Amino acid sequence: MNKSIFFIALLIGMASCSSTQSTLKNTDDNAPNLTLSKDNTFVITEYSKDKKYGYDKDYPINIFFNNTKNETINQQRFFNALAGPNGEAITYTKLENCCPFPTKRSELGAGFLDVYKVKWEGQKKPVTLYVNIYEKGILMVPVGLSLKK
Repeated sequence: MNKSIFFIALLIGMASCSSTQSTLKNTDDNAPNLTLSKDNTFVITEYSKDKKYGYDKDYPINIFFNNTKNETINQQRFFNALAGPNGEAITYTKLENCCPFPTKRSELGAGFLDVYKVKWEGQKKPVTLYVNIYEKGILMVPVGLSLKK
């Protein structure tokens, strides 16, 4: 029942948009496929220099990997690879879905971004990150975070 309501809302949301063009700026179908570490996290080797990466809905963290049937596994694989700026353990909480966009990797032809709050000890204010499970892109560590050691 909830999925039916979600799909109806998605269709209404997409129909009410003035454009069916995607506003996402950093998708790349030619990006290398993501790989998993022995700890079942994504292997990330690059740090973003762009302060918009992940922090702006038009520059989300693109974590498409194999399929989108499990809606949370790829987010876990991404966030569990990260740490705070000085190696602190992070916690993350999904806040909402937002920002519908067209995609060929969804049965409905549309997807949503997932919005996460990320916190670590000693932090003054949690950060908000936008995550896209539908599209590919170069996976990087967002500015202000680091890789878990």
